[in-house]
Amino acid sequence: MNTRYDFAVLGSPVSHSLSPVMHEAGLEALGLEGSYVAIDVDEAGMARQAERLRRASLTGANITMPHKRIAAELADDLTATARRAGAVNTWFLVDGLLAGDLTDVPGVREVIVRRSLPTSSILILGSGGAAAAALVACDGRTVKLSARSEQKALELVEEVQVEAEVVQWGTAEPGAMILNATPIGMRGEHLPEVVISAASGLFDMTYGSGPSPALRNARLRGLPTADGIDLLAAQAEESFRIWTGSAPPKGLFERVARNASRSSDTPPIQEVSE
Repeated sequence: MNTRYDFAVLGSPVSHSLSPVMHEAGLEALGLEGSYVAIDVDEAGMARQAERLRRASLTGANITMPHKRIAAELADDLTATARRAGAVNTWFLVDGLLAGDLTDVPGVREVIVRRSLPTSSILILGSGGAAAAALVACDGRTVKLSARSEQKALELVEEVQVEAEVVQWGTAEPGAMILNATPIGMRGEHLPEVVISAASGLFDMTYGSGPSPALRNARLRGLPTADGIDLLAAQAEESFRIWTGSAPPKGLFERVARNASRSSDTPPIQEVSE
């Protein structure tokens, strides 16, 4: 009997998520039967979806904003990565128990390698869930963290237990690779010019209908860059592997996500929070 895979992405808003097109392309490419749908849920809805997974009515689920922290609370068990970051973006069953993982962490690491981003010094911008994932992903490197709320930045470093220096918002760090884990740029906002002008590269975790001002600036300077679709594809590949035991064809998720983003009249859902 063939296995059927039924997946969902849970969040609010979620109707313009690019996750369904990626995962359905992966299922089709590997000849697997199944589906992937977007479900708009509130906190009570998250609890109901957790029970669906425990009953195996769903094979697995991705969780996007604003529910990554409640997804961690609802899980029966967490991977070490998810426990450390205090957030979950992937639910799956293990021996009938609901497990949670945060595939954003290996996703960040994978993008850094794929895009050959410099890592001798890293400046992470933000103090929310995306910044937490970035901090855990970059643990062991020379890392500084900057946020518009210095207190939140200090609290985040303490929470995730990563060695990182908190610096004032807008501080230039010569030669640092900038990892933007804030929503700044999705709607045309600008990161501080002095920060980009001193950078050795830019990983902008935001994505929208086109490149952010910071990405355009960095590319004009000839810097190596990566964007939110790079991350979206990389973390989705890891979720897909957890659920099916197989990796999707190389480059497939990024290709279909970019095509879907370009063809959409509405910017896709933003999955970065601060």
